[in-house]
Amino acid sequence: MHWVSTENPVDAPKDGVDDRSSGESTSTDFIRQKVVADNESGRFSQRVQTRFPPEPNGYLHIGHAKAINLNFSIASEFGGTCNLRFDDTNPDGEDQEFIDGIEEDLAWLGYEPSAPALYASDYFEQLYHWAESLIERGLAYVDDQDAETISAQRGGFGKPGIESPHRGRTPEENLQLFRDMRDGRYGDGEKVLRAKIDMQSENMQLRDPIMYRIKRMAHHRTGDTWIIYPTYDWAHGQSDAIEGVTHSLCTLEFTDNRALYDWYLSNLELPAEQPEQTEYARLGLTYTPMSKRVFARLVDQGIVDGWDDPRMPTLRGLRRRGYPPVAIRDFVDKVGIARTNSTTEIELLESFVRTELNRTALRRMAVLRPLKVIITNWPEGDERLLTAINNPEDETAGTRTVAFGPELWIEQDDFKLEPPSKYYRLSPGREVRLRAGFYITAHDADTDSDGNPATVYCTYDPESEGGSTPDGRKVKATIHWVSAQYAVGGTVNLYDRLFSHAHPGEGGADPLDSVNPNSRETLADVRLERSLAQVQPGQVVQFERLGYFAVDLDDPRVFHRTVGLRDEWANIQKRQQKQQQNQQKQRKR
Repeated sequence: MHWVSTENPVDAPKDGVDDRSSGESTSTDFIRQKVVADNESGRFSQRVQTRFPPEPNGYLHIGHAKAINLNFSIASEFGGTCNLRFDDTNPDGEDQEFIDGIEEDLAWLGYEPSAPALYASDYFEQLYHWAESLIERGLAYVDDQDAETISAQRGGFGKPGIESPHRGRTPEENLQLFRDMRDGRYGDGEKVLRAKIDMQSENMQLRDPIMYRIKRMAHHRTGDTWIIYPTYDWAHGQSDAIEGVTHSLCTLEFTDNRALYDWYLSNLELPAEQPEQTEYARLGLTYTPMSKRVFARLVDQGIVDGWDDPRMPTLRGLRRRGYPPVAIRDFVDKVGIARTNSTTEIELLESFVRTELNRTALRRMAVLRPLKVIITNWPEGDERLLTAINNPEDETAGTRTVAFGPELWIEQDDFKLEPPSKYYRLSPGREVRLRAGFYITAHDADTDSDGNPATVYCTYDPESEGGSTPDGRKVKATIHWVSAQYAVGGTVNLYDRLFSHAHPGEGGADPLDSVNPNSRETLADVRLERSLAQVQPGQVVQFERLGYFAVDLDDPRVFHRTVGLRDEWANIQKRQQKQQQNQQKQRKR
């Protein structure tokens, strides 16, 4: 038996479960209960070690945030450690770009691994020696059949498997063939190494799974050293064991893989107690597939601008759109850990984002679809600096000054020549309040060739500065505005759902069939309050009455709408509560 030693970076906590260092979460889901029970029994010497193991063939998405939060919070709460390990066993599609991006996303989300990044490729030599050990004991064999034949012979549920004609090879023959595979004597796909378990097992994962395949493809870390690469299932549990992982936390789609995980570990001579795999429900969100393959197709087909397109549910996309990392962490913590899969409304995530931004975002004024207003009784040559509140939810945010003069921009929707019923904004003869400004009354308007308002003429009440009048009269509408003289130009991207179906891919459909062709609207002629020229890349501000908008990370004159002001989650809760009340009434009948 060969053992390639790897220093275990973990120090065992002294007091087990009671040594909680962060106080991040005190929830008692079944995984935390299990860790408590393990510590109380003395299992793993009261040591807790988890890991987050992404494959570097794409960027992280919102579903990964749940896995990240769980693994890192478990380690933190129980005085343990959590490592970042890249499961880089398949050189096809893996790239250093994704490794760098994943590390950046993890840091942005607010998590720091307990040690420098680890790689499954660091263990290729050890995995190879372990594979030889299984061959020598008659627990693995080389198969000459192609992938399609192997897949067909595995059978299915209720359908018996067919043993490979090469299953009876001697250990000596298999060992030589395996070494020949490593040394490049066969072509890609010509031979594979399979575990010799049980071709009649009800668990399909145990029907002689493939351990190694030949791929003449350079690896991003090992270069051309290897032309045989381990499969995920063969490398995963053994990497956990090498690193000293105690609790291997996976989502439910790996439930059947647990038997294979345990079989591999139980047939190897490990230096310590073997880790245990526990499964939990993955994150499900409406209007959001959780598949890197789907996201890669969106990028490759040019449907989105890249992995960081603000419409994408990748962490990079959410960051560009302005989602605060604390809101994502709070959201996945709220969703919690369960044993069965379910789907959460995306409006709940947006509600967490909106709540956080309401607390932290500065208020500014912007006009997205500008309409000129001229104040006809404004004193010639006069200019005013008015005082506006930066954030009514945060007194420490203070105030700012905004320039006011005879020409303004307002939203086109804030003026109607012929107002409909219950329209209280600006119209001929109607008075409204300008945010942080004066009362104005419209008295005339120019129109374009299509009859649409082009310029609105108003008078202002000089006694109404700040929103109050000597006679105490009130108006029913307050609108925002931007000084025409001091406005700066910009571009705003408005977003709708990237997918028009609440459950993309439902019933076996192609998720891309439900892509919304109108998921982005770009407004290239917006008018911005002058102070918006000073905001920093990535900063989120509230455009008053319009929503929250993030400054693009690369172009300071481009803003992405993060979320609107309306809390759709509150409406969903009200509908659900009403449905429950109606159901209770029916039961009483």
